[in-house]
Amino acid sequence: MHIAEGVLPPVQCAIWYAAAAPFVVHGAYRIVKEVRERPENKLLLATAGACTFLLSSIKLPSVTGSSSHPTGTGVGAILFKPPVMAFMGLIVLIFQALLLAHGGITTLGANTFSMAIAGPWIGYWVYLLTKKLHGPNALAIFLCMALSDLATYCVTSLQLAFAFPDASSGVLGAAAKFLGVFAVSQIPLAIMEGFLGILLFRFLVKVAAPQLAGLGLDLVPGGRAADPASDATAKEGSHA
Repeated sequence: MHIAEGVLPPVQCAIWYAAAAPFVVHGAYRIVKEVRERPENKLLLATAGACTFLLSSIKLPSVTGSSSHPTGTGVGAILFKPPVMAFMGLIVLIFQALLLAHGGITTLGANTFSMAIAGPWIGYWVYLLTKKLHGPNALAIFLCMALSDLATYCVTSLQLAFAFPDASSGVLGAAAKFLGVFAVSQIPLAIMEGFLGILLFRFLVKVAAPQLAGLGLDLVPGGRAADPASDATAKEGSHA
């Protein structure tokens, strides 16, 4: 759920803006660098942005009058690493706030931190861990997509809990309640997003294999995600 306009206190809005700002600036630098060094990847950047915009624009009813939606940030995290998603996610959230009344400008910092920073980073870390353990590519993609989604909602729940702590159990009690509310719809959505990610990357392997190889991605369907350290060792051995 994007936190709506006016929901968070002004001080907390300012804090989340300050927390998100360094990531967004770094993400903008990384995008400019990517476009200058690899202009052939512009379509993949557009694909990552489109996935985030389309999936996070789907508003599904949840309990107690709230709404849930996928995030789609795992695509860009896998393709270009999480820093890029901070800036790209900010642009998506601005469009949604201004054109779709989804989210808000005062809560833009909080929404950026949860959906465009925390979600992509956590999903990408799990993706790298799966690669380190030589898990199948499909599993690595599924976990990145699903956990990017779920991590976003965990952070959103904490943000709301800080703004509306429970009278008896405090912030942790409020966070548990918000998590329980979102889990009803968000867990199935995260699972579906994981499977959608697998299908999308299978399509990209067919139509953009050279660009994926240029990004250092080996995403052959059914293959295993190779450990970059193991690959480097193997290459050194072959040259010996």
